[in-house]
Amino acid sequence: MRDVRRFHCPLAVAAFHGGASTAAPGLWVLVATVAAGSLLGPACTQAGAAYPERPVQLIAQQPPGSQSEAISRIWAECATRELGKPVVVISKPGANGVVAANYLKTRPADGYTLMTAGMSQLTITPHVYRHKTYDPVKDFDGIAVLTTSPLLLVAGVSSGIRELPGIIAVARRTAGGVNYGSPGIGSPAHLLTAAVLRQLRSEGMHVPYIGEAAGVRALLAGEISIMTLTAGTAGPLIKDGRVVPLATYAASRDEAAADVPTIVEMTRNNALALPGWLALVAKAGTPGMVTERLREVTAKCARSDPQYRRRLALVNASPVDSALSGVSTWLNRYTNQFKPLIEQLEITE
Repeated sequence: MRDVRRFHCPLAVAAFHGGASTAAPGLWVLVATVAAGSLLGPACTQAGAAYPERPVQLIAQQPPGSQSEAISRIWAECATRELGKPVVVISKPGANGVVAANYLKTRPADGYTLMTAGMSQLTITPHVYRHKTYDPVKDFDGIAVLTTSPLLLVAGVSSGIRELPGIIAVARRTAGGVNYGSPGIGSPAHLLTAAVLRQLRSEGMHVPYIGEAAGVRALLAGEISIMTLTAGTAGPLIKDGRVVPLATYAASRDEAAADVPTIVEMTRNNALALPGWLALVAKAGTPGMVTERLREVTAKCARSDPQYRRRLALVNASPVDSALSGVSTWLNRYTNQFKPLIEQLEITE
């Protein structure tokens, strides 16, 4: 995946290459600038300065009511104000983002169809399926990482686990190891919990459920002992004393859960500091002037729009500093962590 940061104009590039090959490097910029001013035609203004000239479609890969869909709508509302044209959110859930990703591949690379995609769609799903239907590196251009969201490892009250080392004791006395749940095979919760168990050198028995809510019900009923949850799900359960927080997947403590240790504190392994995140992507080949405009809008929303930040906080998400929002950096880091684990767990389908 490329993070497009250099403007380009097909007409300008063609004009440059049609001229003297010994021209000074600055001539490319001059020609591109002239082209953007429409001397060479309307294509560049349509791709850049005039973007958008019509509504933009934003594909959400999870259903209404999910955190990522809510974040998509929050960004879309701010972007609508900044761009001066509607950004319309359309949910296309299915197969953990595969349906949405394949849809984006069929659309023109013009910036009028975008997609929000998380660490699951960009760094896990492509490696779970043997027959890939999309390649996040080749098929998409990264615009920005919009938000991060805390993830927590929690234990059921009836498990007797009160802190991370307690997992080891339960695993030793339980046939097959400690039972842990997740919203499905290959989900972030599955892989993160498995990574912690490997760090603790403890055995575990994975029990997949259809969705996070079903796993939580099993956790509260004592059918499983531990589970990785989103902060939005874990927070009320912790407050009510229905689950025990063991660690956050972060390098520093969360202000909202200052008494919960980080996974780095407990394991001394910085590689496990893996909060959830959501990125904005476009189809590969989208003009750089368009992606740069969208990146600027995203940075302005995060930096200058208090309503945007407040609404994100309500869904347990934090905007990412624009200097740290390069999608390829996040994609590479998480892929390096998850891909070997997927292979070790032999969960490819």
